Amino acid sequence: MVIRLLMRYLANNEQLIQRMAESYPMRRAAQLVVSLMYRTKSLAREQGLHEMTPERFKSFVNMFKNNVRQELEGVKKELNSKKKN
Repeated sequence: MVIRLLMRYLANNEQLIQRMAESYPMRRAAQLVVSLMYRTKSLAREQGLHEMTPERFKSFVNMFKNNVRQELEGVKKELNSKKKN
């Protein structure tokens, strides 16, 4: 309860929010987010993901799930073999 009141006070403190927004870590974080957004957008264009049809998207998701499952099974087997040794 006390933490909630403190957080509400800090979130509604306009002067504190302004000082935080002008701080280097916040500005740098915003720069990184924008940079990441533009990089992923250009990667999507290069790989043709921006013009993806629903069927193509479903096949992409299924391939991704299958790859993750295979990797998990491989890691499980590796861990089990290490436990036995």
